[in-house]
Amino acid sequence: MRIAVEGCCHGELDAIYGAVIETQKRTGEKVDLLICCGDFQSLRSPLDFHGYAAPRKYHALRTFHKYYSGAATAPCLTLFIGGNHEASNFLQEIPYGGWVAPNIYYLGFAGAVRFRGRRIAGLSGIYDERHYKSGHFEKPPYIPNTLRSVYHARALDAFRLGLLRRSKVDVFLSHDWPAGISMFGDYEELLRRKPYFREEVFNGTLGSPPSRFLLQTLKPDYWFAAHLHVKFAALVAHGGDDPNPNPN
Repeated sequence: MRIAVEGCCHGELDAIYGAVIETQKRTGEKVDLLICCGDFQSLRSPLDFHGYAAPRKYHALRTFHKYYSGAATAPCLTLFIGGNHEASNFLQEIPYGGWVAPNIYYLGFAGAVRFRGRRIAGLSGIYDERHYKSGHFEKPPYIPNTLRSVYHARALDAFRLGLLRRSKVDVFLSHDWPAGISMFGDYEELLRRKPYFREEVFNGTLGSPPSRFLLQTLKPDYWFAAHLHVKFAALVAHGGDDPNPNPN
């Protein structure tokens, strides 16, 4: 089984699927599943910009609408979570997940599916302490505050996912990184590429505490995240140290 992984999608489905098809031609092996780690931007029409938190200069429809309308079809099964740049009004209609287009499935605020015997789970949104213990109170039409709070991860969703600890989770998806994960990889190279992360890396605040909790609790074989627009690999030995060590 071959799985392709995309970080932030930003609505560029044509380019992503084009890369998948090119890879299949080059390797002669079929990609069975594409997973996207947020900022999917499932914008159906310009009306969805009312639920899209981004400066107006980034209000571009991109290509998801073609797959939503049926003008194009995803060449492989696609699974995604939400990030902080989404058509939130659309995704709020399916909080527990569902099909947004043929062959394209949203995991919801928090969800898990089985694919060919592998359990894949994910948490949508990013962490913000101000709203973490709130319910999902937002609804369209959004005001400036709720346009942003709508994509903040909630304690209830992390709790629900934590219940999966009694069964094996093979792959986990989040948009922001688990807090402290930078210390389990080459953080010096990370800081060379993103020097403005330094303070957060060394005080342990870079990333999401709920994702750290889920990493410790579920112990998945693979964890994929996006959000920070930098490639970074980390290795955590489950049952070992807390992935938020004191770097000092």
